[in-house]
Amino acid sequence: MTNKEKNFISAVVYLHNNEKAVRPFFSALNERLDAHFEQYELIAVDDGCTDGTLDAVRGFAKEELQKPLTVLHMSLRQGVELCMNAGQDCAIGDFVYEFDSAAMPYPPEMIWQAYQTALSGSDIVSVCPSRSRGLSRMFYRVFNAFSRTPGRLRTEAFRLLSRRAINRVHAISQDLPYRKAAYAASGLAMASLTFEGQAPELGSGRVSLALDSLALYTDAAFRLSAGVALAMLALTLAELAYTLWVFLGGGHPIEGWTTTMLVLTLGFGGVFAILAIVLKYLSLLVDLVFKKQKYLLESIEKL
Repeated sequence: MTNKEKNFISAVVYLHNNEKAVRPFFSALNERLDAHFEQYELIAVDDGCTDGTLDAVRGFAKEELQKPLTVLHMSLRQGVELCMNAGQDCAIGDFVYEFDSAAMPYPPEMIWQAYQTALSGSDIVSVCPSRSRGLSRMFYRVFNAFSRTPGRLRTEAFRLLSRRAINRVHAISQDLPYRKAAYAASGLAMASLTFEGQAPELGSGRVSLALDSLALYTDAAFRLSAGVALAMLALTLAELAYTLWVFLGGGHPIEGWTTTMLVLTLGFGGVFAILAIVLKYLSLLVDLVFKKQKYLLESIEKL
Protein backbone atom coordinates (compact mmCIF):
# COMPACT_ATOMS: atom_id res chain seq x y z
CA MET A 1 0.00 0.00 0.00
CA THR A 2 1.51 3.32 -1.08
CA ASN A 3 -0.90 5.82 0.50
CA LYS A 4 -0.50 5.03 4.16
CA GLU A 5 -2.15 6.95 6.96
CA LYS A 6 -0.17 9.85 8.41
CA ASN A 7 -1.51 9.62 11.96
CA PHE A 8 0.93 8.17 14.48
CA ILE A 9 -0.41 4.95 16.01
CA SER A 10 0.42 3.34 19.35
CA ALA A 11 -0.50 -0.24 20.20
CA VAL A 12 -0.37 -1.24 23.88
CA VAL A 13 -0.41 -4.98 24.62
CA TYR A 14 -0.80 -6.60 28.03
CA LEU A 15 1.40 -9.65 28.63
CA HIS A 16 1.30 -12.30 31.31
CA ASN A 17 2.61 -15.77 30.46
CA ASN A 18 1.50 -15.78 26.80
CA GLU A 19 4.52 -17.70 25.48
CA LYS A 20 2.70 -19.65 22.75
CA ALA A 21 0.41 -16.89 21.55
CA VAL A 22 2.59 -13.80 21.78
CA ARG A 23 4.71 -14.15 18.64
CA PRO A 24 1.82 -14.97 16.24
CA PHE A 25 -0.11 -12.09 17.82
CA PHE A 26 2.66 -9.52 17.36
CA SER A 27 3.36 -10.77 13.83
CA ALA A 28 -0.28 -10.31 12.81
CA LEU A 29 -0.55 -6.96 14.59
CA ASN A 30 2.67 -5.62 13.06
CA GLU A 31 1.64 -6.79 9.59
CA ARG A 32 -1.65 -4.89 9.79
CA LEU A 33 -0.14 -1.72 11.20
CA ASP A 34 2.72 -1.72 8.71
CA ALA A 35 0.29 -2.17 5.83
CA HIS A 36 -1.78 0.90 6.70
CA PHE A 37 0.32 3.35 8.74
CA GLU A 38 3.55 5.20 8.05
CA GLN A 39 4.45 5.60 11.72
CA TYR A 40 3.53 3.43 14.67
CA GLU A 41 4.96 2.03 17.88
CA LEU A 42 4.39 -1.18 19.82
CA ILE A 43 4.32 -1.16 23.62
CA ALA A 44 4.32 -4.44 25.53
CA VAL A 45 3.56 -4.39 29.26
CA ASP A 46 5.22 -7.26 31.12
CA ASP A 47 3.03 -8.05 34.13
CA GLY A 48 5.41 -10.42 35.89
CA CYS A 49 5.85 -12.98 33.11
CA THR A 50 7.55 -16.15 34.37
CA ASP A 51 7.62 -18.25 31.18
CA GLY A 52 9.19 -17.63 27.78
CA THR A 53 6.92 -14.75 26.83
CA LEU A 54 9.62 -12.08 26.92
CA ASP A 55 12.05 -14.26 24.96
CA ALA A 56 9.38 -14.64 22.28
CA VAL A 57 8.86 -10.86 22.19
CA ARG A 58 12.60 -10.22 21.88
CA GLY A 59 12.89 -12.82 19.13
CA PHE A 60 10.05 -11.21 17.22
CA ALA A 61 11.58 -7.73 17.57
CA LYS A 62 14.97 -8.94 16.38
CA GLU A 63 13.81 -11.01 13.41
CA GLU A 64 10.65 -9.33 12.13
CA LEU A 65 10.21 -5.81 13.43
CA GLN A 66 11.43 -2.61 11.78
CA LYS A 67 9.61 -0.20 14.09
CA PRO A 68 10.32 0.56 17.77
CA LEU A 69 9.05 -1.82 20.43
CA THR A 70 9.05 -0.78 24.08
CA VAL A 71 8.70 -3.30 26.90
CA LEU A 72 7.52 -1.98 30.26
CA HIS A 73 8.56 -4.30 33.09
CA MET A 74 6.25 -3.95 36.09
CA SER A 75 7.79 -4.32 39.54
CA LEU A 76 5.30 -7.03 40.45
CA ARG A 77 2.13 -8.48 39.05
CA GLN A 78 -0.50 -5.72 39.19
CA GLY A 79 -3.30 -6.80 36.87
CA VAL A 80 -4.63 -5.64 33.52
CA GLU A 81 -5.98 -2.23 34.54
CA LEU A 82 -2.87 -0.79 36.19
CA CYS A 83 -0.57 -2.27 33.55
CA MET A 84 -2.60 -0.80 30.71
CA ASN A 85 -2.61 2.56 32.50
CA ALA A 86 1.19 2.38 32.49
CA GLY A 87 1.24 1.49 28.79
CA GLN A 88 -1.15 4.28 27.95
CA ASP A 89 0.99 6.81 29.82
CA CYS A 90 3.96 5.71 27.70
CA ALA A 91 2.08 5.88 24.38
CA ILE A 92 2.47 8.99 22.23
CA GLY A 93 0.20 8.12 19.30
CA ASP A 94 -2.64 10.18 17.87
CA PHE A 95 -4.65 6.98 18.21
CA VAL A 96 -3.96 4.23 20.76
CA TYR A 97 -4.96 0.58 20.44
CA GLU A 98 -5.47 -1.25 23.73
CA PHE A 99 -5.09 -5.03 23.65
CA ASP A 100 -5.89 -6.55 27.05
CA SER A 101 -4.63 -9.94 25.86
CA ALA A 102 -2.09 -11.30 23.38
CA ALA A 103 -4.74 -13.45 21.76
CA MET A 104 -6.52 -12.80 18.48
CA PRO A 105 -9.92 -14.53 18.27
CA TYR A 106 -11.06 -11.84 15.80
CA PRO A 107 -10.04 -11.43 12.14
CA PRO A 108 -6.86 -9.28 11.94
CA GLU A 109 -8.63 -7.04 9.41
CA MET A 110 -10.72 -5.65 12.26
CA ILE A 111 -7.67 -3.72 13.50
CA TRP A 112 -7.90 -1.55 10.38
CA GLN A 113 -11.72 -1.52 10.47
CA ALA A 114 -11.60 -0.06 13.99
CA TYR A 115 -9.44 2.81 12.72
CA GLN A 116 -11.78 3.48 9.79
CA THR A 117 -14.70 3.59 12.21
CA ALA A 118 -12.82 6.07 14.40
CA LEU A 119 -12.25 8.35 11.40
CA SER A 120 -16.00 8.42 10.79
CA GLY A 121 -16.48 10.33 14.05
CA SER A 122 -16.06 7.92 16.98
CA ASP A 123 -13.42 8.69 19.61
CA ILE A 124 -13.78 5.24 21.20
CA VAL A 125 -14.18 2.10 19.09
CA SER A 126 -14.68 -1.29 20.74
CA VAL A 127 -14.27 -4.62 18.97
CA CYS A 128 -16.57 -7.07 20.72
CA PRO A 129 -17.34 -10.79 20.48
CA SER A 130 -20.82 -11.96 19.59
CA ARG A 131 -20.87 -14.13 22.74
CA SER A 132 -19.76 -13.32 26.27
CA ARG A 133 -19.19 -15.52 29.28
CA GLY A 134 -21.97 -15.99 31.82
CA LEU A 135 -20.54 -13.94 34.69
CA SER A 136 -19.42 -11.16 32.35
CA ARG A 137 -22.86 -11.00 30.77
CA MET A 138 -24.49 -10.75 34.20
CA PHE A 139 -22.10 -8.02 35.33
CA TYR A 140 -22.70 -5.85 32.26
CA ARG A 141 -26.46 -6.16 32.67
CA VAL A 142 -26.24 -4.94 36.26
CA PHE A 143 -23.74 -2.21 35.39
CA ASN A 144 -25.76 -0.85 32.47
CA ALA A 145 -28.99 -0.97 34.49
CA PHE A 146 -27.57 1.23 37.26
CA SER A 147 -25.00 3.22 35.30
CA ARG A 148 -25.01 7.00 35.31
CA THR A 149 -23.12 7.14 32.03
CA PRO A 150 -24.56 7.41 28.49
CA GLY A 151 -22.32 4.67 27.08
CA ARG A 152 -23.22 1.00 27.42
CA LEU A 153 -20.57 -1.56 28.36
CA ARG A 154 -20.10 -5.03 26.92
CA THR A 155 -17.34 -7.62 26.61
CA GLU A 156 -14.46 -6.36 24.43
CA ALA A 157 -11.51 -8.00 22.69
CA PHE A 158 -9.69 -4.71 22.08
CA ARG A 159 -10.43 -1.02 21.63
CA LEU A 160 -9.10 2.03 19.80
CA LEU A 161 -8.95 5.47 21.43
CA SER A 162 -8.37 8.88 19.96
CA ARG A 163 -5.98 11.22 21.73
CA ARG A 164 -8.98 13.40 22.59
CA ALA A 165 -10.61 10.48 24.42
CA ILE A 166 -7.44 9.81 26.41
CA ASN A 167 -7.07 13.47 27.34
CA ARG A 168 -10.74 13.66 28.33
CA VAL A 169 -10.67 10.73 30.75
CA HIS A 170 -7.38 11.86 32.29
CA ALA A 171 -8.86 15.33 32.81
CA ILE A 172 -11.63 13.66 34.81
CA SER A 173 -9.22 11.51 36.83
CA GLN A 174 -5.50 10.84 36.59
CA ASP A 175 -6.03 7.23 37.69
CA LEU A 176 -8.44 4.92 35.94
CA PRO A 177 -9.59 2.06 38.18
CA TYR A 178 -11.73 0.71 35.33
CA ARG A 179 -10.88 2.10 31.92
CA LYS A 180 -13.96 0.90 30.05
CA ALA A 181 -16.30 2.63 32.48
CA ALA A 182 -14.21 5.82 32.38
CA TYR A 183 -14.39 5.86 28.59
CA ALA A 184 -18.16 5.33 28.68
CA ALA A 185 -18.47 8.22 31.16
CA SER A 186 -16.42 10.59 28.98
CA GLY A 187 -19.43 11.68 26.94
CA LEU A 188 -17.57 11.17 23.64
CA ALA A 189 -18.92 9.28 20.65
CA MET A 190 -18.55 5.51 20.96
CA ALA A 191 -18.94 2.76 18.38
CA SER A 192 -18.58 -1.02 18.42
CA LEU A 193 -17.74 -3.70 15.89
CA THR A 194 -18.75 -7.32 16.42
CA PHE A 195 -17.03 -10.55 15.43
CA GLU A 196 -18.22 -14.13 15.76
CA GLY A 197 -16.72 -15.81 18.81
CA GLN A 198 -15.69 -15.14 22.41
CA ALA A 199 -13.10 -12.84 23.94
CA PRO A 200 -10.16 -14.49 25.75
CA GLU A 201 -10.32 -15.06 29.50
CA LEU A 202 -8.53 -12.24 31.36
CA GLY A 203 -7.68 -14.17 34.52
CA SER A 204 -8.05 -13.41 38.22
CA GLY A 205 -8.97 -10.16 39.91
CA ARG A 206 -12.05 -9.48 37.82
CA VAL A 207 -14.56 -9.91 40.68
CA SER A 208 -12.83 -7.25 42.77
CA LEU A 209 -12.65 -4.96 39.74
CA ALA A 210 -16.35 -5.51 39.05
CA LEU A 211 -17.30 -4.54 42.62
CA ASP A 212 -15.08 -1.45 42.51
CA SER A 213 -16.54 -0.32 39.19
CA LEU A 214 -20.11 -0.79 40.44
CA ALA A 215 -19.30 1.43 43.42
CA LEU A 216 -17.52 4.10 41.36
CA TYR A 217 -19.63 4.38 38.25
CA THR A 218 -23.17 3.28 39.21
CA ASP A 219 -25.89 3.89 41.81
CA ALA A 220 -26.18 0.17 42.57
CA ALA A 221 -24.78 0.40 46.11
CA PHE A 222 -26.96 3.36 47.10
CA ARG A 223 -30.09 1.85 45.59
CA LEU A 224 -29.42 -1.40 47.41
CA SER A 225 -28.93 0.40 50.70
CA ALA A 226 -32.03 2.51 50.09
CA GLY A 227 -34.02 -0.64 49.40
CA VAL A 228 -32.79 -2.25 52.61
CA ALA A 229 -33.56 0.95 54.53
CA LEU A 230 -37.10 1.06 53.13
CA ALA A 231 -37.64 -2.60 53.95
CA MET A 232 -36.43 -2.06 57.51
CA LEU A 233 -38.59 1.05 57.77
CA ALA A 234 -41.61 -1.01 56.76
CA LEU A 235 -40.77 -3.62 59.40
CA THR A 236 -40.22 -0.86 61.95
CA LEU A 237 -43.63 0.66 61.21
CA ALA A 238 -45.26 -2.74 61.45
CA GLU A 239 -43.56 -3.36 64.78
CA LEU A 240 -44.59 0.08 65.94
CA ALA A 241 -48.22 -0.58 65.02
CA TYR A 242 -48.17 -3.89 66.86
CA THR A 243 -46.57 -2.29 69.91
CA LEU A 244 -49.22 0.45 69.99
CA TRP A 245 -51.93 -2.15 69.66
CA VAL A 246 -50.53 -4.02 72.66
CA PHE A 247 -50.12 -0.76 74.56
CA LEU A 248 -53.78 0.16 73.97
CA GLY A 249 -54.96 -3.12 75.44
CA GLY A 250 -54.71 -5.62 72.62
CA GLY A 251 -52.57 -8.01 74.69
CA HIS A 252 -50.94 -8.66 78.01
CA PRO A 253 -47.18 -8.16 77.63
CA ILE A 254 -44.56 -8.40 80.33
CA GLU A 255 -44.15 -5.18 82.27
CA GLY A 256 -41.77 -2.77 80.46
CA TRP A 257 -41.93 -4.67 77.16
CA THR A 258 -43.97 -2.02 75.36
CA THR A 259 -41.63 0.83 76.22
CA THR A 260 -38.57 -1.22 75.29
CA MET A 261 -40.02 -2.16 71.89
CA LEU A 262 -40.96 1.44 71.17
CA VAL A 263 -37.39 2.57 71.81
CA LEU A 264 -35.86 -0.30 69.82
CA THR A 265 -38.11 0.05 66.79
CA LEU A 266 -37.73 3.81 66.52
CA GLY A 267 -34.00 3.55 67.22
CA PHE A 268 -33.36 0.92 64.53
CA GLY A 269 -35.46 2.87 62.05
CA GLY A 270 -33.34 5.94 62.64
CA VAL A 271 -30.09 3.97 62.39
CA PHE A 272 -30.95 2.53 58.99
CA ALA A 273 -32.09 5.91 57.71
CA ILE A 274 -28.82 7.50 58.84
CA LEU A 275 -26.77 4.68 57.31
CA ALA A 276 -28.47 5.23 53.95
CA ILE A 277 -27.64 8.94 54.07
CA VAL A 278 -24.04 8.28 55.14
CA LEU A 279 -23.55 5.75 52.35
CA LYS A 280 -24.84 8.25 49.80
CA TYR A 281 -22.34 10.87 50.96
CA LEU A 282 -19.53 8.32 51.00
CA SER A 283 -20.35 7.38 47.41
CA LEU A 284 -20.21 11.06 46.47
CA LEU A 285 -16.82 11.41 48.15
CA VAL A 286 -15.53 8.41 46.23
CA ASP A 287 -16.75 9.96 43.00
CA LEU A 288 -15.05 13.27 43.78
CA VAL A 289 -11.79 12.03 45.24
CA PHE A 290 -11.40 8.73 43.32
CA LYS A 291 -9.37 5.99 44.81
CA LYS A 292 -5.72 6.40 43.83
CA GLN A 293 -4.19 3.39 42.15
CA LYS A 294 -0.56 3.99 41.24
CA TYR A 295 1.26 1.35 39.24
CA LEU A 296 4.83 0.31 40.05
CA LEU A 297 7.24 0.25 37.12
CA GLU A 298 10.59 -1.52 37.42
CA SER A 299 12.28 -0.72 34.10
CA ILE A 300 11.79 0.13 30.43
CA GLU A 301 13.40 -1.95 27.70
CA LYS A 302 13.77 -0.68 24.13
CA LEU A 303 13.92 -3.35 21.40
